[in-house]
Amino acid sequence: MNQDYIIPDNWSIIEEGFEQDLVKSSESLFSIGNGAMGQRANFEEYYSGKTFQGSYIAGIYYPDKTKVGWWKNGYPEYFAKVLNAPNWIGINIEVNGENLDLAKCKAVKNFRRELNMKEGWYHRSFIATLQNGTDIEVQVRRFLSLDLDEVGVINYQVTALNQGAKIVFKPYLDAGVHNEDANWEEKFWEPISVRNNSNEAFVTARTFKTHFTATTFMHNSILMDGKNVNASPSDILSSHDKIEFSYEVSLAKNQSATIQKMGGYTVSMNHENTEEASKKVISTAVSIGYDELLANQIEAWAKIWEMSDITIDGDVKAQQGIRFNIFQLNQTYLGKDSRLNIGPKGFTGEKYGGSTYWDTEAYCIPFYMATKDQQVARNLLTYRYNQLDKAIENAGKLGFKNGAALYPMVTMNGEECHNEWEITFEEIHRNGAIAFAIYNYYRFTGDYSYIPEKGLEVLIGIARFWHQRATYSTYRNQYVILGVTGPNEYENNVNNNFYTNYIAKWCIDYTVEQINKIEKEYSSDYTRILNKVKLSTTEINHWKEVADNMYFPYSEEHGVYLQQDGFLDKELVKVHDLDKSQRPINQKWSWDRILRSPYIKQADTLQGFYFFEDHFSKEQLEKHFDFYEPFTVHESSLSPCVHSIQAAVLGRMEQAYTFYLRTSRLDLDDYNKEVHEGLHITSMAGTWMSIVEGFGGMRVKNNTLHFEPKIPAQWKGYSFKINFRNQILKVSVHANETKFSLEGEKPITVFVNGKEVLVEPDSLVTV
Repeated sequence: MNQDYIIPDNWSIIEEGFEQDLVKSSESLFSIGNGAMGQRANFEEYYSGKTFQGSYIAGIYYPDKTKVGWWKNGYPEYFAKVLNAPNWIGINIEVNGENLDLAKCKAVKNFRRELNMKEGWYHRSFIATLQNGTDIEVQVRRFLSLDLDEVGVINYQVTALNQGAKIVFKPYLDAGVHNEDANWEEKFWEPISVRNNSNEAFVTARTFKTHFTATTFMHNSILMDGKNVNASPSDILSSHDKIEFSYEVSLAKNQSATIQKMGGYTVSMNHENTEEASKKVISTAVSIGYDELLANQIEAWAKIWEMSDITIDGDVKAQQGIRFNIFQLNQTYLGKDSRLNIGPKGFTGEKYGGSTYWDTEAYCIPFYMATKDQQVARNLLTYRYNQLDKAIENAGKLGFKNGAALYPMVTMNGEECHNEWEITFEEIHRNGAIAFAIYNYYRFTGDYSYIPEKGLEVLIGIARFWHQRATYSTYRNQYVILGVTGPNEYENNVNNNFYTNYIAKWCIDYTVEQINKIEKEYSSDYTRILNKVKLSTTEINHWKEVADNMYFPYSEEHGVYLQQDGFLDKELVKVHDLDKSQRPINQKWSWDRILRSPYIKQADTLQGFYFFEDHFSKEQLEKHFDFYEPFTVHESSLSPCVHSIQAAVLGRMEQAYTFYLRTSRLDLDDYNKEVHEGLHITSMAGTWMSIVEGFGGMRVKNNTLHFEPKIPAQWKGYSFKINFRNQILKVSVHANETKFSLEGEKPITVFVNGKEVLVEPDSLVTV
């Protein structure tokens, strides 16, 4: 049974009623971020129940030494951890001498949380009866400013209900934090200084090993009945890594007091002196004030939604799902800083190290290309170019030579830092996603300049890797790729994974094509690059021999490419014949049993059919979909979106809709029973693709947008916008018609179900 406590709403995530068992799940679901930092929706006040405290700063990490029983050559030395950062949100509350703790109250009534996605704020309210008999009402609003992205704001109001009350607000900063997932239980932060000045405090700490410095800061104001009373702390407690202020107020019955706390981080990635920078940031934030910061926040989110919103008419759960996904993607990454990337958990948890995976190239870049300026996607490509030397170094550790590049499965700075050998050494298909993203960026934006400037060097490194990784089989008289893990991580160390072999061949062919194009059209870049990488015609011919003679396992009996050589040796029991009590198998079965089973974690052979759709006929897609989907358990967050798109292509709208709901509400409904660990950020971009590429049927062919619009029976209509080559096209789909409108200077030609349609600026075209 999936969880079902989030109240359906078009623009908000809402929870009503206080359930201690759901606290950790809600901490994930109500997380907030602004691209530079983020945090789980932990309570500001002390909570003795089960909680997963987490605040995170983009780009700051720690190389936690890999925990393995024995060491293998080439093994990554560390697993990069996204760091639980010093806590600035804390505000303990004392009421008539008793600490407010929702786990210990006599009663908690009217508990409600709301994450308002339209305006970018989080709100929590409740009425609590404390053990001492005092009733209070609490209203808290928190947001992380998009404009001042080092600043977060909390407005925490307490009202005395049944009697007068002495309230003590105790705002604090705490650098004595630890990670939930530390390999060796060690602390990652070394406190440097704790300082305060009137209503401000600063705790500066540095990470061990990586030596990132962060100053965590706060500024507090006390308001009575909405007016600032210029209070000073009555008490200050400080230690080497923590500081807490106390502010005492006396409330009459039905009177309210509020603490406004501004806090956040200034970091050494951006400032020489982080404490001085904090003082300037506070000064700016305080001069703007709470009300205007909130108004600016609402305006900044309105601009984001103006371009990236997808509307769905007639299905509130589907609408809430897609907006939740788009909201979290924008909270995680806004494209302002090319040093940053998109972690699979974003700012919502610590699993997966929070680092960069192939998810960015395979799933996220299409979303950012279509909903932002193309520079954002170009920044994501530049991120990989800047790490090319490290990718060559990673390949060197595994014995590859001559500038062969293996991009890491998981990284923070270009070094491989994933600590499971069957993924680190074997899941090499990730190299293909990096190359595919370069192709995809040019296909969509028409900006070829990236390839001669940077992309070709990346492609050459990747082609060299595939050439060396392939083995000539005298038995088959073809090239094979042995000992790999494909996208389906429920098979390790298999031979000739179809997707890996196919993308390896494609990478080489595509690289050779680009070398020829650049030689003809960009001769100075061609000379510069070939001299730099020392590439000869002989070497290119060796690559081509591998690509032209690549082996792909195929079953004549089934008429399908095999996921890998041994797939038909398995006991082919379909998922619907598996007892429901055995699911999810990754939580119920031993790894040995999973590896021997036919069960597929996510699209694998079908991932190849997704990327290279135009290489295969619809009949071939149908045959492969019907063969592989029945064995797919969809236990990867990246699985339902690809299957939704392909079901839509095949006109199976009920199935496409079911997969869409699963991808869009994966976390809201906790399909995989793990939302308490954080959200699945990168797969959220797949939800966007499910609508735009799946139901909308959007493709780019020959520099032109093509659509094959379809609509699920459950919807009255849906709409989305595409920024295609600096022209913004709005597409609105209904059962019997599709409407197009254009914000741009010049008309654009699109194809709808194969027919040419001209869309003029500022006019509505109905098809």
